[in-house]
Amino acid sequence: MGKVYKIAVVNGDGIGAEIVPAGVSVLKAVAKKHGFNLDLNELSWGAGHYLKHGEFMPEDGIEQMKTYDAIYFGAVGLPEVDDTLPARDYTFKVRGKLKQYVNYRPVKLFPGIDSPLRDKTQKDIDFVVVRENNEGEFVQNGQIMHAEEAGGVATDTSVFTRFGIERIAHYSFKLARKRRSKVTNVTKSNTLIHSLAYWDRVIAEVAEQYPDVEYNTMYIDNASASFVLRPEVFDVILTTNLFGDILSDLGGAIMGSLGLGGSGNINPEKDFPSMFEPIHGSAPDIAGQNIANPIGQIWSAAIMLDHLGETEAAKDIMKGIEHTTSKGNLTKDLKGNASTSDVANSVVNYIETSELVVA
Repeated sequence: MGKVYKIAVVNGDGIGAEIVPAGVSVLKAVAKKHGFNLDLNELSWGAGHYLKHGEFMPEDGIEQMKTYDAIYFGAVGLPEVDDTLPARDYTFKVRGKLKQYVNYRPVKLFPGIDSPLRDKTQKDIDFVVVRENNEGEFVQNGQIMHAEEAGGVATDTSVFTRFGIERIAHYSFKLARKRRSKVTNVTKSNTLIHSLAYWDRVIAEVAEQYPDVEYNTMYIDNASASFVLRPEVFDVILTTNLFGDILSDLGGAIMGSLGLGGSGNINPEKDFPSMFEPIHGSAPDIAGQNIANPIGQIWSAAIMLDHLGETEAAKDIMKGIEHTTSKGNLTKDLKGNASTSDVANSVVNYIETSELVVA
């Protein structure tokens, strides 16, 4: 009997009920082929759970999650639930309590998919956005005072600590060593002259410890333009919570669809389980129609297995995705007519029928 990984499966809301099972079908196929086992336990948490129980997860939800090796998550949110609650009561809560301080969001152009950038090819679009995931602009450190009065005031104060900046910087430079040895710090320190000037200063100090990695900085406005005009200049992008959130969606767009983007909320030390999810939302408007693109969810499964140490299985999933897209098996968002299950079945079929390569 091979190694057993205990995985919490959280479909969440909307299309999560379709794309997560699609991803699970791929996980089961690749586990069987590569000789390890998955102990999958479904947790019905999210906005739907909130409507029934008044909470996104049980009071001991985080403690339950700590018993797993990883969390495989869909998306959270429904139109009838206040849109400020899912992040506060589920996503940020999990990322913070489980010290998932790295948000790893890869961007690459798959074969058979044309980027909206007409002159760019697979060799031009292949980078990773590393988003600081526990601090920065999303700490929800603020308040609204005298809301109904003429002098109403609202504040949100960003928080950047040396500890938090150093650890995300070290992760990024180590990642770059495994790729093309280039880190771009995306910042805005010319206007945020305290918080992001400090961010830049600490990252520059860390950069000195990696003389083999090319290091440069780029302001967020220039970076946004460069995503469109010259994405080939990027390898590892190191940036803040807010900037990373925005840039990774732009990355999904230049791939051809947000439905393609996978991600990991990672605790690199593995002191706590990491959570793996597509970059998009719950898309309740297309839920239940079997038309949602499952590739972002399936890619997240590959990122999860790579994190758990099953690197060959992760590569097998990626080859399955590339085989599927290359033959034009695409969903509606990519101007195709394949269903969610068609795409998942294609990846499963590739995994089951391709030869097992032992390194």
